[in-house]
Parts: sequence; structure tokens; C-alpha cells
Amino acid sequence: MGQDHRQHRPQPHQNDESATPQFTIKLTKPLDPELFNGTARKVAEVVSTSDKNRNKSTQLRRFYDELVLWETRANQQPAKFDEYLPFIRMINAKAAYAEGRKLVNRTFVNLLQQTLAEVEDPQTLTACKLFWEAFMGFYKQARQD
Repeated sequence: MGQDHRQHRPQPHQNDESATPQFTIKLTKPLDPELFNGTARKVAEVVSTSDKNRNKSTQLRRFYDELVLWETRANQQPAKFDEYLPFIRMINAKAAYAEGRKLVNRTFVNLLQQTLAEVEDPQTLTACKLFWEAFMGFYKQARQD
């Protein structure tokens, strides 16, 4: 039978601690054919519904740009990936700080945490970066700020 791709689509589910959706996004192979299209679009639409003072595209772009920086380094020197991983995961702390300053919301922080948790090697880092690249394109279209 064919593979059931529903498990890889964003599945918003409520967290008892907050009323923000969380998503299930798998960055390991085989990649869901809709990961960089339908999934990224749906997630971007959800994140874009925040109030206009949070999740501004320029703020989200800073996180994406840092991810690109680490992905470039990891692909240039794959043997150093294990040295880079703590700094890649530290992006979560930067997102938490931005949330504390009311620059981003919990939905964005949850999404970032989940995708960074999937990063285990240079290949999953590349998939993470590509997901965020697609997300940013759809986010800009949905948010238009």
C-alpha cells in the first residue's frame, strides 16, 4: 500500500499549558512530498494570525538567517557538526528571549523548538533550513507586513 502522508502534515493540537497549536513536522527521510509546500503553507498561515506587533517577518527572518548560517557551516565542515549542534539548539533560547520581549508568540517558539529538535545531522539541518525557507515565503504572503 502507499505511504500514509497524513502523519507528516501539521497536526495542530492543544497544549494544556497554553492555547497555542503545536505541529508535527518530520524532517527525516523519507520527506513528506508536501513538507515544503502544503505543510509549510498551513503552518505559515497559523503563525501569521498573531497580533501585528508580534511575529513580524523581519523578526522571524533573523531566526531563519541564523539557521542558514549554521547549515552553511555544517555543509562546509560536516565533521564539525557535533560541535555546532549546541549552538544550533541555542536558537531556542534566543526565541524564548524574543518571546519574553513580546517580539514573537508561543506558536512560533513551539514550531521552532520542534523543528530544531528534529536536527540530528547535516542532512536534517538542511531539511530544517529548507522547511523554514518555504515557511518564510508563505509567511510573507500570508502576513504582508
